[in-house]
Amino acid sequence: MSLPSMRRAACIAGAAALLAGACSPVFNWREVPLGGDAELVALLPCKPDRAQRDLPLGAQSVAVRMAGCEAGGATFAVAQASAADAAQAQRWLAAWRDQARAQWAGGSVDERPASVARAAAVPAPLLVEASRAQQQIRLLWFAHTQRNGAVSLYQATVLGAPSAPEAVQTFFEGLRLP
Repeated sequence: MSLPSMRRAACIAGAAALLAGACSPVFNWREVPLGGDAELVALLPCKPDRAQRDLPLGAQSVAVRMAGCEAGGATFAVAQASAADAAQAQRWLAAWRDQARAQWAGGSVDERPASVARAAAVPAPLLVEASRAQQQIRLLWFAHTQRNGAVSLYQATVLGAPSAPEAVQTFFEGLRLP
């Protein structure tokens, strides 16, 4: 086989592999409204399970609603809590972040400002990437002022390393506020 033929065959094989990955049933993306007083619509790679639990945030125990699922070797989840105002949301977010940092103590933690369309300026969106002992997590925190004046706090999470690296970006970019 000539060199141009080998290159053409390699290109065709590469394109076929890319197309197979793009059509993979591992990631079956769907829009999922979080429900309740949350106005967020998330793009999840699988049919989510839903739960609610109380989470201690500072001196208070706060009801947190969650939707999440596992696909391609990673867990994708969104959690939501409703605060009365921006000041309470800021305190709760700080407590939520502190809890996450404590869980990843001893590992590598990188925090940086993030951008989420139509998210509240206070508390400001924040992306945290952490790793420890071959585990990794990406957390995106942001808030949105609801129509009734309350503030929804959100935590979007990717736990693990998905088999398709672009799944993390697809998930975070698929978070949509009204």
